[in-house]
Amino acid sequence: MASLPLFLVVFLVLGGGLISGQQNSDGIMEKEELLGLFEVLGGLLEDPSWAQEHPQPCDETPWPGIQCEIGDENPPSFHVTKIHIGPDFLSPPCKSSASLSSSLLKLPYLKTLSIFNCFLTTPVTLSPSLFGALSSLETLALVSNPALSGEIPPELSKITNLRVLSLSQNNLLGNIPSEIGGLVRLEQLDLSYNNLSGELPQEIGGLGSLTILDLSWNVLEGQVPSSVGQLQVLQKIDMSCNMLRGLIPPNVGQLKRLVLFDLSHNLINGPIPETLSGLENLEYWVADKNPINSEIPQFVGKLKNLISLSFSGCGLIGKLPNSLSSLKNLSSLSLDNNSLNGTVPTSLGTLPKLDQLNLSNNQLSGALSLPEDFIGRLGKRLDVRGNNGLCAINPLYNKKKGISANLISAPVCLNASGATNDTALAGEDKEPKVSERMKPFGQYPVENNSSGSPSNSNAKMVSFGFVVCFLCLLL
Repeated sequence: MASLPLFLVVFLVLGGGLISGQQNSDGIMEKEELLGLFEVLGGLLEDPSWAQEHPQPCDETPWPGIQCEIGDENPPSFHVTKIHIGPDFLSPPCKSSASLSSSLLKLPYLKTLSIFNCFLTTPVTLSPSLFGALSSLETLALVSNPALSGEIPPELSKITNLRVLSLSQNNLLGNIPSEIGGLVRLEQLDLSYNNLSGELPQEIGGLGSLTILDLSWNVLEGQVPSSVGQLQVLQKIDMSCNMLRGLIPPNVGQLKRLVLFDLSHNLINGPIPETLSGLENLEYWVADKNPINSEIPQFVGKLKNLISLSFSGCGLIGKLPNSLSSLKNLSSLSLDNNSLNGTVPTSLGTLPKLDQLNLSNNQLSGALSLPEDFIGRLGKRLDVRGNNGLCAINPLYNKKKGISANLISAPVCLNASGATNDTALAGEDKEPKVSERMKPFGQYPVENNSSGSPSNSNAKMVSFGFVVCFLCLLL
């Protein structure tokens, strides 16, 4: 059935069961608003008898997907303030032809509209006339609806009370309208997992109340707008998996409350601006798969709250900065598939919370000298494969349980006598002197067995005794 039968709605609203509205000791619901609610849910839900089963949805026959509040009128009236449709309410399910009814306009007190995984087959678009008139709306969440397509209407900017706008995991396309910058009360903007294209509007800097900005998994182009640096209360930026290019705007370093910064899988270039040292509360910094092609900045060591730092496949060059050892809260460090050179700082093994270290496929060299307890703690989460110049300083790397081929693929370093150094694993510097290391193999010290040595005298005595015994037998 496509929608709730009109005659049934009229019967429910005008019949004796509901009189002129929903009544109880606390308040009533105006018949126009009740009719609008039935029509909206009739366009969404599979059950055609829903209205009969919930004739008083705000009071005596409630449904968990609806919330109401009592207004200030005299006599007091019920008003629908929230409609939620989603997989957490399995009955009744959404109909295959689910749609957004224009009767939403009959719910002027609606504050929250959240519809999850409902528009699956029949195409649905965001009507400019519909959403432009919902002035009381504070949360609009239309998520995981593959049949929700079309463009984001600029008229959404008229919902001036909007605090949460989540349109993720749909099939929306086109540009992000510049008018969206007028939503000055917006706190969360999530447009991830769509097919949005074009450049990010500079007007996005007008969202002064924004704490979460998620534009990941689209096909957005151009540069990250410098106006992002104006969003002083921003805590999360996720623009991963787009086609953004150019440099990171220097004024992003002004975002003192930023906790997560993800620009991975884009075309962002280096160098990384020094001003990002101002991200004093940053905990997660992800920039994988970008052609940054520059050095790891020394200021990274100033980001004391970092928990995860990931720059895999970014064309990084130069050495691993010693400042990394200042990141006492660091849990995960991924710098694999770059062109880093030099040695692995022993100080990395002193980081108390580091639980994953991936330095594979670089140009690192020299002796890998990390504490034994650090090696044991990380186990398979330590990966140094693909560094041809790197050697393990202790054979215990090859024998210790839990150590995978991620580590033991590195050859064992040799000291001056050709033996391995067992104490250096714990961080002690026991390498042979450079002058001894450079000696040709034939010049290494060997045991002296000259004729005057005890071993040579013993051999002569044994030969003399044998001759005496042989002569005695002949006699």
